[in-house]
Amino acid sequence: MSTMTERVTTRGTTSTQKGTRTNAMARAPWLLLAPFLLLYIFTFILPIIVAIGSSFTTVKRSGLFGEQGVTSQFAWFDNYALALADGNFIASIGRMLLFGIVQVPVMIVAATVLALLLESASARWPGLFRAAYFMPYGVPGVIATILWSFLYVPGLSPVIDVASWIGLDINFLGAGTVLWSIANIVTWSYTGYNMLIIIAQLKAIPAELYEAARVDGAGPWRIARSIQIPLITPALVLTTVFSIIGTLQLFAEPQVLQTVAPAIDSQYTPNLSAYTTAFAYNDYNVAAAQAVLIAVVAFALSFAFLRLTNRKSK
Repeated sequence: MSTMTERVTTRGTTSTQKGTRTNAMARAPWLLLAPFLLLYIFTFILPIIVAIGSSFTTVKRSGLFGEQGVTSQFAWFDNYALALADGNFIASIGRMLLFGIVQVPVMIVAATVLALLLESASARWPGLFRAAYFMPYGVPGVIATILWSFLYVPGLSPVIDVASWIGLDINFLGAGTVLWSIANIVTWSYTGYNMLIIIAQLKAIPAELYEAARVDGAGPWRIARSIQIPLITPALVLTTVFSIIGTLQLFAEPQVLQTVAPAIDSQYTPNLSAYTTAFAYNDYNVAAAQAVLIAVVAFALSFAFLRLTNRKSK
């Protein structure tokens, strides 16, 4: 009788230990993810919620100088109406759309060509060149703009000096050219980053496909056109979506060039416009509405591009 009782007690203890171990294993992933989740919520989710809430409120100051108190009121869509009524803000969005239509395809094509060349069988020292092409991405946007400004500013730029010697008048910071000078800086900075994403997709292509293509007599151009480019489409879509979002977030380059380029005003890009509204005009609620509109436009363009690419792939 005592032996049976001991067996039952042992089984109960074992099952309890298994249950405790199972619960501990179930909690372990959440405990490991907890620091990241808390940081993500407080630095990403919460600011978005606060910005959206701020875009629907307005601040009312009582008294001549606000000495009688400050109150926040629900403003419905008044802040969005003010943001959309700002012609400079709308012009900045149109300017960035033009920027993206030209700059994004050029950058993606350049990144694709570099990736295909570095992954070709005849490429020499591919690791060295991958690092060299990626290196500009490691340079902060402010520093990159300062470096390029030495090639844009008359009197400092050797390019302008050489052009003047042969009779060419080049103005990189003029009203009609400064946008493309910024596009050049962005392309220089991010082509290598996009190239690495495409290279990662190229390395996932099975070697058997290359061998079969070579047996059939396909050359490098045919392999790239019929095998590599179709199979790296997901990477091309991903880099394009990242570039579309980054275009509307353009801020550091025009802000730095603003000191040497009179054509760049305080609302040259959407992000720069929202920054100016918040910190120059102290209208944080309208600035929040502008930020939300920028996010909506970026989401709409990305969604439209994804729908277009998905439709073509069917």
